[in-house]
Amino acid sequence: MKEDPLLEVEHLSVRFRSDGLETLAVDDISFRIRQQEIVGIVGESGSGKSVTALSILGLIPDPPGKVDVEAIQFSGQTGPEIRLDKLPEKELQQVRGRSISMIFQEPMTSLNPVFTCGNQVVETLRRHLDMTRKEARKRTMELFREVSLPEPNRIFNSFPHQLSGGQKQRVMIAMAISCNPSLLIADEPTTALDVSVQKTILDLLKELQKKRKMSVLFITHDLELISRFAGRVLVMYRGKIVEEGDVRRVFDHPEDPYTRGLIACRPPLEVRLKRLPTVEDYMNREQIIVGSGQLAVGSVPVIQSSSDPVIRTEIVSQEQRAKDHVNLYGREPILKVEHVGKEFSAGKGWLGREEKTTRAVDDVSFLLYPGETLGIVGESGCGKTTLSRVILQLIPASEGRILYKDTDITTLTHRKLKSLHQELQIVFQDPYSSLNPRMAIGEAIREPMEVHHLYGNRHQQREKAHDLLMRVGLLPEHYYRYPHEFSGGQRQRICIARALALNPRLIICDESVSALDISIQAQILNLLNDLKREFQLTYIFISHDLNVVKYMADRLIVMKDGRIVEMGDPDEIYENPKSEYTQVLLEANK
Repeated sequence: MKEDPLLEVEHLSVRFRSDGLETLAVDDISFRIRQQEIVGIVGESGSGKSVTALSILGLIPDPPGKVDVEAIQFSGQTGPEIRLDKLPEKELQQVRGRSISMIFQEPMTSLNPVFTCGNQVVETLRRHLDMTRKEARKRTMELFREVSLPEPNRIFNSFPHQLSGGQKQRVMIAMAISCNPSLLIADEPTTALDVSVQKTILDLLKELQKKRKMSVLFITHDLELISRFAGRVLVMYRGKIVEEGDVRRVFDHPEDPYTRGLIACRPPLEVRLKRLPTVEDYMNREQIIVGSGQLAVGSVPVIQSSSDPVIRTEIVSQEQRAKDHVNLYGREPILKVEHVGKEFSAGKGWLGREEKTTRAVDDVSFLLYPGETLGIVGESGCGKTTLSRVILQLIPASEGRILYKDTDITTLTHRKLKSLHQELQIVFQDPYSSLNPRMAIGEAIREPMEVHHLYGNRHQQREKAHDLLMRVGLLPEHYYRYPHEFSGGQRQRICIARALALNPRLIICDESVSALDISIQAQILNLLNDLKREFQLTYIFISHDLNVVKYMADRLIVMKDGRIVEMGDPDEIYENPKSEYTQVLLEANK
C-alpha cells in the first residue's frame, strides 16, 4: 500500500436548516485515505457517516444543507492533485463516476426502473469514456462477468425488478467500477442482503479492490462487518470521529465508550446472554454494574464484556435452559402446522396457457408451544415470509392444515378470521411503511381497538394506547406525533405497541430488527423479551441474522427452497449442523 494520501478531508462540518432549526450533522472532522487502502466508517443512523461521503462528492444540496470545509484534496492514480471543494459543478460531474464512484445501500432505488440494467452501465461508459454503443456494450458484458453475474446476456436485458437483491447490487458494483475509479465509496452496500450474499459481495469487493488497485471508503453501522473487510476504521458518533485506527486494534482494544458499546451489543454466538448490553450502558456509566473477571451473582453466572471490563452480563446456563424447556415443552402446542404448502402461479401467457407455478412453501410441518420463541432462518426466497402470511391467513394455503388451539384456521370464514386476528399479530421489517404517514401514532395504536370493539369508549382506548406507549419505552405525549417525527427504532417500538393493542397470544416478528442499527437492535430485542415475560407471549421470530436468532430462539427452523432442512435446539444446530445448507449459512456468518 502506498503511503501517499489519495483523499484528504480537512475540518469538514455540515449543517442542515429546517423550520428555523439548525442541525449539525458533521462536526469538524478530518481524515485521510491512502492509495489502495480500505477505510471503514462505522456509526449509527444519524452519526454523519453518509453525509460525510456525500460531502466529498459535492452532493449536499444548499439549501437546506451548508458545507463548511477547509479543504477536500484528491489525487487520482494519475493526474495532478485537485481541490474537490473548489471545483465548479461541471468539472465535479466529470469526477463523479469516473475518478470517484459510489455504491448506495438500496440498489432498487439507485437503478432506474424503466431502463434495462445493461443500458444503464452502457450510458455510464459512454458518458465518461467516450465509447461507441457497441464498445460500451462489449465492455458491460465483460464487467458483468467480472462481478460474477450469472447469464450476462440475460442480466443485460433485464429490468431491475427482475433481479434478486444480490444481483442488483452486483450490477451497481459493475457500474461503479466501469470507469476504473481511484476511490470507491460503498455506503451500506450489504445491509439489506442475506448473510451468505453479504459475504459474497464483500469478497467480490475485496477482490476487485486488489485487482484494480482502488481505495475503498466502506460505510456501515456494523463494526463486526468492518473488522472482516477494512484495514483502518473511523468510528462516528453525533457527527464527530470519536475513535480511529487500525481495525484490529480498535476492535480488540476499543478506547471510546461508544465503540465499546457498539461491539458489545451484538448478540454473541459463544454464549447465550439473558440480556444484551446496549450502547446506553456504556455512555451512561452510572448505570453500570462494576466488577472484574468472571463472577457470580448468587447462583447466576455473569460474564464481563470482551470490550469493557466493567460491564457484566448474565449468562443463561445450559442447566437453566434445560429446566425451562421441560416446562415449555410439557404443555399442549398452541399452533400445529401440518404439511402446509403454497404455490404461486405466474398467470396466463399471451396464448392463454398457464405459466409455470412457483412452490414458495413445500410440505412444512412443525409445532409451536405457548411461551416459546421459534426462530426461522434462511435466505431471501426460502419461503419464511410466505409461511408467516399463510399462518396468519393473509394468503391462503394451497394444501395442509394450520391448527390454532385445535381449530383449523384454513377453513374459517372471513368474520371468524377477523376475530382470530385479535390473538395473532405480526410486526413487519420496515416500521415506516407499516405506519400510515398521515395518522398520529397514538391513533394508529388505538384504531385496532376500535375495529375489534375493545376497552370501552374512545377515552378508555386512548388511555390504553398511552399505557402501551409507556410499555415500549415511549411517552404518552408522543400520542399525537406522526411517524416521520420518530427514529427507526422508535417507529419499531410503535409497531410493537400496535401489535400488543389487541392482547395477542402469538406475534410473528418478520425481520423486525433487520433494518435497525446494531445498538437499536439490542434495545428492541431486550424489549421483545421483556414483553414476552410480561404478557406471556409466544413468538415466531423470522430473520436472516443468525446471531440474532440464536439469541432469541428456544428452537430453530432452517428453511431452503420452501422446505425445512433442519430443526432443533439452536445451540446444537450451531455446534453440529447436519444440513450442508446450514453449514454454509454458519460459515458465511463467521
